[in-house]
Amino acid sequence: MICEDRVVIVTGAGRGLGRAHALEFARQGARVVVNDLGVGPSGEGGSDGPAQAVAEEIRALGGEAVADRSDIATDEGARRLVATALERFGRLDTLVNNAGFVRDRMLVNLSEEEWDAVTRVHLKGHFLPLKHAGLHWRAESKAGRPVDARVVNTSSGAGLLGSVGQGNYSAAKAGIVGLTLVAAAELGRYGVTVNAIAPAARTRMTEEVFARTMAAPEDGAFDAMAPENVSPLVVWLGSAESKDVTGRVFEVEGGRICVMEGFRHGPATDKGARWDAAELGPRIAALLTAATPPEPVYGA
Repeated sequence: MICEDRVVIVTGAGRGLGRAHALEFARQGARVVVNDLGVGPSGEGGSDGPAQAVAEEIRALGGEAVADRSDIATDEGARRLVATALERFGRLDTLVNNAGFVRDRMLVNLSEEEWDAVTRVHLKGHFLPLKHAGLHWRAESKAGRPVDARVVNTSSGAGLLGSVGQGNYSAAKAGIVGLTLVAAAELGRYGVTVNAIAPAARTRMTEEVFARTMAAPEDGAFDAMAPENVSPLVVWLGSAESKDVTGRVFEVEGGRICVMEGFRHGPATDKGARWDAAELGPRIAALLTAATPPEPVYGA
């Protein structure tokens, strides 16, 4: 078991990907804080049920788990979540930021409230648990106690490549990549690695919008969209084995794992002086011809 005795927080762990992650961490020996507000697919309502059910499922398997309903998009909620791990299990080794919901609209129909709600739960809901976990690990490191900690963030193909009708979600998921890179750079000195995944799986957020793609096979074939396919990578990234991997983004779908390669310096031109806007057309065209085509290609 690659996570034996590690203490892991998983946010949004009451259903879907988060539930699959929590159960796989438990199977691999971790003690798990199961965080979930029990809200609906668009963030409505709330219930203790989902988090409690997953915690009970883990205990039924012989593992250790505690349910938590802290609102991770508030400073107090995120602080309390980290405190729950420390008070219940005496330590914190891994944070998996997974919680989120969608409110899809085309940009011209997207309300300010829908923008704020989605960016709050995804982006702010990654930042605040990361901040409070980071504060704990920094204090441990400065006190001379060894830290071998992991953070696994959840981005999306929508954040890496864009997704029509998901401007709020795509922007938040792209922001999570930027946050991951900054956190990897800042927290490495304290013994913390920070990576992100961009999963494709069947969840409440995808099973209706992408119904055909997400449908389970009827012939007993490999179910490529099962959320459980994503969890082995998350658990490995949350284990001691991944200590040399940080600042990376992995796309994962079914049995496929891909290291995503984001912005990097490509073709360039330098005049050595200020450009005149009227002369840039041919130069920009030459740069774009020499550059790797973007994914996906728009306007074709």
